[in-house]
Amino acid sequence: MPVMNASRTITATEFKARCLEILDHLEPDGIVVTKRGRPVARVRPERAIRNEQFIGSMKDSIVVKGNILTTGETWDAES
Repeated sequence: MPVMNASRTITATEFKARCLEILDHLEPDGIVVTKRGRPVARVRPERAIRNEQFIGSMKDSIVVKGNILTTGETWDAES
């Protein structure tokens, strides 16, 4: 299969027929899928997001006031 680059476009029909093969060989810039000559989608590989830096980052900076398990509204489910 040819190397896919940023300028690579493919018709929706061809994408449908070769989807799994195309996904196996995606370059970082991906491809543009066209329908009737107009671009309708860009397919790019997903990047892994590392969010470990956010875990615990708000420690000691948030103050909870009141009961966070209730809305504060009183209601009767049988009414």
